Amino acid sequence: MNEMLIRKRIVFHGRVQGVGFRYQARYAASQYGVTGWVRNNYDYTVTMEIQGTREQIDQVIAAIDQSRFIRITHMDVIQLPVKEEHGFRTLGY
Repeated sequence: MNEMLIRKRIVFHGRVQGVGFRYQARYAASQYGVTGWVRNNYDYTVTMEIQGTREQIDQVIAAIDQSRFIRITHMDVIQLPVKEEHGFRTLGY
């Protein structure tokens, strides 16, 4: 496994549900070649686990944040162990 890879679990707060966040995340993930998943939470936050280089992850978050409908007010971030995985999925609640 590539030692440059990192994995993060990020909980996004703000106007992040009902605004295309998961679609935007999946599109940005495919553009920048990261893996992981994204899902809505019952408390109106969105959780994403994302794996890639630090630069790729920063690019995905920047791409999501550029949407005129999405407004990220803050993020809770924790580092996770890298794992073997392929693709980026959208999950339900």
